[in-house]
Amino acid sequence: MQSFFSYAFRPFFLLNSIFAITVMVLWALALHGAAPASLPANVTNWHAHEMLIGFAMAAIAGFILTAVATWTGRPALQGAPLGVLVFSWLAGRLVMALGGILPAGLVFVVDMLFPALLVILVAREVIAGGSKRNYPIVFITLLLASLNFLYHAGGNGYLPLTVNSERVSLFLLIHLVLLLITVIGGRIIPNFTANWLRGQGATRLPASSPFIDRATILLTIATGLFVSFSPLSVVTGVLAFAAALAHGIRLSAWCGLATRKEPLLFVLHAAYLWLPLGYLLTGCAVFGWWIPPAAAVHALTVGGVSMMIMAVTTRVALAHTGRPLLAAELTVLAYWALMLAAVLRVVSPFGRNYMTILDASIICWILAFAIFGWVYAPVLTKPRVDE
Repeated sequence: MQSFFSYAFRPFFLLNSIFAITVMVLWALALHGAAPASLPANVTNWHAHEMLIGFAMAAIAGFILTAVATWTGRPALQGAPLGVLVFSWLAGRLVMALGGILPAGLVFVVDMLFPALLVILVAREVIAGGSKRNYPIVFITLLLASLNFLYHAGGNGYLPLTVNSERVSLFLLIHLVLLLITVIGGRIIPNFTANWLRGQGATRLPASSPFIDRATILLTIATGLFVSFSPLSVVTGVLAFAAALAHGIRLSAWCGLATRKEPLLFVLHAAYLWLPLGYLLTGCAVFGWWIPPAAAVHALTVGGVSMMIMAVTTRVALAHTGRPLLAAELTVLAYWALMLAAVLRVVSPFGRNYMTILDASIICWILAFAIFGWVYAPVLTKPRVDE
C-alpha cells in the first residue's frame, strides 16, 4: 500500500482503468434501455461528464502531479494527501452515478471536491517550485474545475444563464483537455522521439517551430470557443480547418513514421494524429459535408483524448517504476483495441447498423482497459524494480 500511494500516477492510472470499464458498462446498459434507476435522468450528459471529469481528469491528475515533481525537483505528492485526493475522485464518481436519487446540491458539492483539491495541489507544487513555465498548467487545471462548477451550477438552475450551460461546459471541457494535450504533447512527443532516434543513430530528428506551436495553440483555443458557443458558424468551420492544418503540420515534423518499430513511442504519434483528423471532421460537420457532428466529436474524444491517455499512461508507468521502456505484446493489443474502438465509434453514425457498430466499439474499449489493468496492476502496485 505504501508503494501504491508513493506517486499520483499509481492509484489514478490503475483505478481509472477500472472506472473506464465500469462507466462504459453503465453507458451500454443505458443505450439498451436498461440503465440503473440511480443514474441521472439525462444519461447522455452524465456519460459525457464522467468521460471528462471522471476519466480524463483522473489521468490528468496522475500525470501532472507526477510530472510536476520532475519539473520542479520537489518531492512527489504521496501518502495521506494523495489518498485524500483519490478518495475525493472516487466520491465524485459515486455521487454522479447516484445522481438520479441524491439531492442535486449534494452531488454538486461532492463532485467539486476533486477538481478543487487538484487545483490547490498543482498550484502549490508549481508555485513552491518556482516553475513559472508551468503556470499555464495551473491555469488550465483551474479552468477544468471552473467548467465543472458551471456544469453543475447552471444545470441545476443556480446561475441566471440564457445558454445551455451543460452543453457549453461539456464542449469547453473537451477542447480544454485537447488544449492540454496540445501543450504537453508538444513537449513530450518530439522530446521522447528525438531521444529514441539518437539511440538508433538517426540523423534526422524532430523539428520544432515556435511559430507553428503558438499558432496551433491559439487555433485550438479559438476553435474550442467557437465550437462551444457558435457551433454552426462559418467562422467555426474555417477555424476547425485551420486547426487541423496546424496540428497536421506540427505532427509531420516529429518523425513519427521513423518510430513505427517502437510501439510505446509510435502510439503517441498515432494518438496525436486524431487531433488533425478530428478538427478536419469538425470543419466538415459544421459545413454539412457528409460528416455527422457525433463522428467529429468522437474522433477528438475517443480517438484523441482516450488514445493519448492510453499512450501516456503506459509509458509513464514504466518510466517511473524503473522498468524498461518496452511495450508488452498485450499492451500493443490494448493499443489496437482502443484504436479500433475509436474508429468504430467515428463510423457508427453512418449507415443502418448504428447500435451494432456502437456495441462493437464499446466491447473494444472494455477490452483495451481490461488488458491495461491486467498488465499494469503489478507495475502500479509493486515497488520500483531498482528498490
